[in-house]
Amino acid sequence: MAIKLQNVTKSFGSLTVIDNVSLEAGDDEFLVLLGPSGCGKSTILRMIAGLETVTSGEIHLGGKRVDELPPSDRDMAFVFQSYALYPHMTVRRNIAFPLIMRQFRWWFHIPFIGDYFKRRIENSPEVRELVERTADTLALTKVLDRHPRTLSGGQRQRVALGRAMVREPSAFLMDEPLSNLDAKLRTAMRAEITQLHQRVGGNFVYVTHDQIEAMTMGTRIALMRDGHLQQYGTPREIYEKPANTYVARFIGTPPMNLIDAEVEGMTVRIGNSVLPLPDKAERPGGSSRMRVWLGLRPGALAVVPPGQGKSLPGTVTLVEHVGAESLISVKLSGVHTAHDDDGGLTDEVMVSVPGYSELRVGEAVGIDCLLKDFSLFEKDSGLRVGGRAAEDFLAGGRVGTIRTAS
Repeated sequence: MAIKLQNVTKSFGSLTVIDNVSLEAGDDEFLVLLGPSGCGKSTILRMIAGLETVTSGEIHLGGKRVDELPPSDRDMAFVFQSYALYPHMTVRRNIAFPLIMRQFRWWFHIPFIGDYFKRRIENSPEVRELVERTADTLALTKVLDRHPRTLSGGQRQRVALGRAMVREPSAFLMDEPLSNLDAKLRTAMRAEITQLHQRVGGNFVYVTHDQIEAMTMGTRIALMRDGHLQQYGTPREIYEKPANTYVARFIGTPPMNLIDAEVEGMTVRIGNSVLPLPDKAERPGGSSRMRVWLGLRPGALAVVPPGQGKSLPGTVTLVEHVGAESLISVKLSGVHTAHDDDGGLTDEVMVSVPGYSELRVGEAVGIDCLLKDFSLFEKDSGLRVGGRAAEDFLAGGRVGTIRTAS
């Protein structure tokens, strides 16, 4: 079922934490809400689930408005950041618990009598079959009669997923479910959740601050900043065509280099070097000359001998060997680059080269800009040249922009 947020705003008193956010995920989408801590992504998830009220706007599931319904009537399953398992229950009872609660009666609170009826529901053929089928899907069959304290972190996370799956909901909501796992286990669980989505279908809404999780798992990504939606699209769209400088610097490891440049006609000037733009390049309209940020991924820069061709002169300041590639930081001469989104300027770029680099710190080099895959951003607004209109992003003046001192 499609999930749609229409002009959703959430305020706590005078503080607005979600500001007029609209997005839509179609059937069987894996939507990732991505952004730094405090950007409002978990608040959006909790509003979808009904754990937070909506100040204004509407939330729809499968064409039905649900923001005014209680959580129990929304047919959604929530997987929390902490596993939230019942420590005194076996894995089997933890997974079966939502099915037991569907048949809840007041006398379940009476000692002995309540336990009898809970066991009766748990051992009924339909519940037992559903629990065992879910456990088999998540490779939990061998631990069904164990307690959570005896399980590894990955197994506990799978139990939490099983408890959500067994309800067969219309949507799965996950709030940073892998943040408590080590790096190796996160990678394994990332693959398992992706495969789970492919097997069971349905809508998944997943909150994370980890861009690798977002890029590898999501079919759609909504990148948030300070309660504002910065860009919404497929992982490829967001990586290849970031809507503004904030998205450009947030997505990618290492992040995109933003180089101070000037576009005139079909050329771009960087320092003293003038380079031709490809014929199909997105260029500023109107003015024949315009100051821009030239966005180049580390792989779109090449280290060459100093003075070669139209290369930019520089000096190596850092070399990091990370297995299949080397990351090289180069201090440029006479060229400014963007360091962050709060006005920070520097003169360094990051270059990635395959294999083990023999370059040394302090070595003079040249940097070639390979203008095959690049982006141009307006200097003042930070918006992508040829991208969406400024009014779509400049609400409240919080668009991701490199703000330079005048």
